[in-house]
Amino acid sequence: MLEYLSSNLWLVWTLACVFALILEVTSGTFYLMCFALGAACSIIASLLFTPLWIQVLVFAIGSALCVFGVRPFAMKYLHPHHDDRPSNADALIGRTGIVIEPIGPDHSGYVKVDGDEWKAIADTALTLDKGTHVKIVSRDSIIVKVVEEL
Repeated sequence: MLEYLSSNLWLVWTLACVFALILEVTSGTFYLMCFALGAACSIIASLLFTPLWIQVLVFAIGSALCVFGVRPFAMKYLHPHHDDRPSNADALIGRTGIVIEPIGPDHSGYVKVDGDEWKAIADTALTLDKGTHVKIVSRDSIIVKVVEEL
């Protein structure tokens, strides 16, 4: 078996390439895609009957060139707003909820958004009654500011 693999190293590089592609699908970071491209370069080198150490060198150089040359451009064009994505409580801004405890101009109440309850204050001088659909316009710590959704 080892004799067969050593005489057909292209098959080993093909398996490495396919394995890296399968793992890339689960991660989406484009690092493993670079290793798959490095393995593809090594497939070509092995089909040219080069020694193993040259194939490994081609794999390393091809992967490194891909990581430093191709990956930054791929990330820039495939994920252009990667840093603009709100997370945690900032993701609440713009969402809609339902008032579960009345909100007045002089006192706070509570709204329910996706099953979570948030302390809320009104952005206007109007009273928001229970059951009113509201939109979150801002937040200050754990208190959200809401307006009635039209």
